[in-house]
Amino acid sequence: MKIGFDGKRAANNLTGLGNYSRSLIAGLARLFPQNQYFVYTQRIKNRPQISNFFSGRNITVRMPDRNSLFWRTIGIRKQLINDRIELYHGLSHEIPLNLRLSGIPAVVTIHDLIFLKFPQYYGIIDRFIYKQKCRHACKQADRIVAISECTKKDIITFFDIDPKKIDVVYQSCDDIFRASASDEKKAMVRQKFQLPEKYLLNVGTIEPRKNLLTLIRALPYISETHKLVVVGKATSYAGLVKKEIDRLGLNSRVAFLRDVAFDELPSIYQMADIFIYPSEYEGFGIPVIEALYSGVPAIAAKGSCLEEAGGPDSIYVDPMDHIGFANAVDRVLHDPGLAKQMKSSGLSYIGIFEQELLSRKMMDVYAKAVAPYTKS
Repeated sequence: MKIGFDGKRAANNLTGLGNYSRSLIAGLARLFPQNQYFVYTQRIKNRPQISNFFSGRNITVRMPDRNSLFWRTIGIRKQLINDRIELYHGLSHEIPLNLRLSGIPAVVTIHDLIFLKFPQYYGIIDRFIYKQKCRHACKQADRIVAISECTKKDIITFFDIDPKKIDVVYQSCDDIFRASASDEKKAMVRQKFQLPEKYLLNVGTIEPRKNLLTLIRALPYISETHKLVVVGKATSYAGLVKKEIDRLGLNSRVAFLRDVAFDELPSIYQMADIFIYPSEYEGFGIPVIEALYSGVPAIAAKGSCLEEAGGPDSIYVDPMDHIGFANAVDRVLHDPGLAKQMKSSGLSYIGIFEQELLSRKMMDVYAKAVAPYTKS
């Protein structure tokens, strides 16, 4: 079968949706080598993880015959027909217009509907565009992939979609997090970033929804033996975070890491004592899975999908309860038995995110999408 993918994220995003796209396609190509995988993109970022992806067997990149602003929405259809694509997968919330008129079955992945759950974090024009694209994709696609049960519920609620049309297929993290970093690599990373001997870790964009302020406000109530290390792209919200750090006199206890290479991140995870993720709402929560693969106890916010990502033995706290987070952290720090049990249980739980299992589930989704087109 010839399968086409919206490759905008796979070819350009180094985290998040980019990792999801590359991991999914590469996993399918390894497990189902009898198929051909076409990745459609208008541009390709020159980065090792992207170059390595496109060098994979059975993965072919396709770029526009003629670039245009609306190529992903309209122009791509002609290329899909010319390439005799038998199934198209929109990997991030959208599919081309009128794809059904081309006789090509379509699947769309919906990661989250945060722009509808928390509209205050988005501009009115962005909200309108996102809503139109998502609604169109959900209505027109033959199958919808939700990356969590939480996202599935949101799709049903906001777009009135039949639950039978939606399949929940989790995502995994990059394979780089599955292997233990060498002692030499860890020592190099510790020296480069001047990491403290004992630290708590937070990874994610520094933006309002990720709620780093709650963690900062929890820090005065957490044992001073541990500093907080933050890895993530800063937005204007970072200014509010730094003002709060100044107000609480915590400058010596918080370190913001810049220019962290992708292959350095596993070492940073693996040397942490606890991973903390106080995000108000997520579609899934990949950093939690990265932490579990790294053998690090996870404490996260409850109320969205993070319980799905972290499993039953991670700890969950109301996202605005800074005292609750502080108590949870101190509980783990002062109970080695609990920390050990959380690590062990986390490593067992993440079996549900193994790429082979997820690839087989996705291929089952494809079979359901194609089936109506193959009936005589």
